[in-house]
Amino acid sequence: MNSDIDSQPRAIAHQKTPRNWHQIFRKLTPYGFLSPYLIIYGVFGIFPVLFMIYLSFHLWNPVEGLGSMKFVGFENYILGLTDPTLWQTIWNTLVMAVLSGVPQHLVALPLAYFLVMMGSKARHWFTTAYFLPYITSTVAVSMIFYVMYSKDSGIINAALAFLADASWSSWIFGGLKEVLPLGWVQENGLIRYSVSFVVWWKYVGFNTVIYTAGLATINPDLYEAAKIDGASSWQRFRHISLPLLRPFIFFGVTLTIIGNMNLFDEPYVLTVGGQFAQTAGKTISNYLYQVAWEWLDMGSAAAISWILFVVIGIFTAIYFWFFGRKGLGGE
Repeated sequence: MNSDIDSQPRAIAHQKTPRNWHQIFRKLTPYGFLSPYLIIYGVFGIFPVLFMIYLSFHLWNPVEGLGSMKFVGFENYILGLTDPTLWQTIWNTLVMAVLSGVPQHLVALPLAYFLVMMGSKARHWFTTAYFLPYITSTVAVSMIFYVMYSKDSGIINAALAFLADASWSSWIFGGLKEVLPLGWVQENGLIRYSVSFVVWWKYVGFNTVIYTAGLATINPDLYEAAKIDGASSWQRFRHISLPLLRPFIFFGVTLTIIGNMNLFDEPYVLTVGGQFAQTAGKTISNYLYQVAWEWLDMGSAAAISWILFVVIGIFTAIYFWFFGRKGLGGE
C-alpha cells in the first residue's frame, strides 16, 4: 500500500517533466531566432566598445601582438588632453563643422519650400537631382573636387583667371591676378573653406529631402487660409512652415552636428592624407587615424576616440538643452 502511495508523486513528476521542458523551449525559442543578430551585434558592436575602453588604459603596438600590452592608467588621456595638436584638430573640426553645417540648413530650408511650392512632379525630379551627391561615394566626390581645386590645372583657378582677364569682369576679379593660382587645398588659409564647401555640396541635398518630406506633411489648407488673409509667401513660410518644421529641423541639425564632428574622408582625400594639411585642414578623426595607423599607438588612439565621443556628446547635449523641447514639438 505504501509503495503505491510513494509511486504516485514520482509518476506525477514524470508527467510534469516533459510539460516543463516544453514551456522552457517555448520561452527560449524567440531568443533562438534572435541569436544570430545578438551574436553578430555582440562580436562587432559591444565587444569593440568594451575593448576600446580597455585599450585606452594601455600602451600597445599591434605589430608586437596582444602580449605587448602595458597598463598605463590614465596616461593616454593625460597625454591627449595636454597635446596641442589634438586641440588644434578639435578647433579645425569645429570651424569646418560650422562653415559647412550652417549653410546646409540655410540653403536646404528655403530650397525645400520652393520645391514644394512648385508641385509634386517638379519636386520629385529636383529632389532626386539634389539627393544624388549624398548617395555618391564620398571618396569619388572628394577626388573630383581635388582635381577642380588643382593649383595648376584646376577648373576653378582657370575660371578665375579668365574672369580676371575678361574686359567685362576685370573690374571685379582683376585683383586676383596677383594671387592666382590659388592653392585651395595646399594653403592653410584656404583649406578649411575648400573642405567645408565640399561637405556642404554633398549634404545639402540630404537636408533638402528631410525638409521637403516635412513640408509635405503640412496641411495645404493652412497655406490657402493664410493666402486668403493676405499673407505673403515669406509670411506663410515664416509663420506656418518654420514652426511646423521644428521636429525636422531638430532631427536634421542633430545629424549635422554628429556627422560634421566626425569628418574624415573629405579632408583626408583633399589634403592627400594630410600631406597638405599642416595645421588648418586636419580634423580630430584624421589625427586619430594618424596616431593609430601611422604611429601604431593604439592606446592613445583609443583615448582620443573617447575624447572625441565626449566632445560630440557635449555639443549634442548643449543643442538638446536649448532646442530639444521646442524641436520635438514641446513648449
